[in-house]
Amino acid sequence: MTTDISTYRFNHTMIRVKDPQVSLKFYEEILGMKLLNKADFPNGKFTLYFLAYVHNDVIPESDDEKSKYVFSREAVLELTHNWGTESDSNFEYHNGNKDPRGFGHLAITVDNIEAACKRFEDNDVKFIKKLTDGTMKNIAFITDPDGYWIEIIQAGSNAAKPQS
Repeated sequence: MTTDISTYRFNHTMIRVKDPQVSLKFYEEILGMKLLNKADFPNGKFTLYFLAYVHNDVIPESDDEKSKYVFSREAVLELTHNWGTESDSNFEYHNGNKDPRGFGHLAITVDNIEAACKRFEDNDVKFIKKLTDGTMKNIAFITDPDGYWIEIIQAGSNAAKPQS
């Protein structure tokens, strides 16, 4: 038995969300992602939501084909909702950016970072770092409804290059 690591791809990352309706609205309406598939697991009392940027892709209609589509592409965001968390006003997930630190952030590239940040401001999205903050003037950080950080990067930029 063999495997060819040159065929491996990064398929998805998963984050847990308190209220799926609030999170879906954010990822679809604010960030422009599309819901590819939803899977309920009544025995485990949780639901999985798979989102991605589809651009010109046609999303399959049948549940079986949707699942195959999700697991055959790259850059999918999986939102996991454990039933009942949305009803607990004190419930929150650890976003990885408080001690003990762990998970850091997601990153999204945009066509026009200034216009995107203005749109986020107009939609009352919370910023961790605006373009004008700090020494790195070419990136911004926003948060999703659960406090996960999302880095905003100008497409085609050299965001990882130190600025002088």
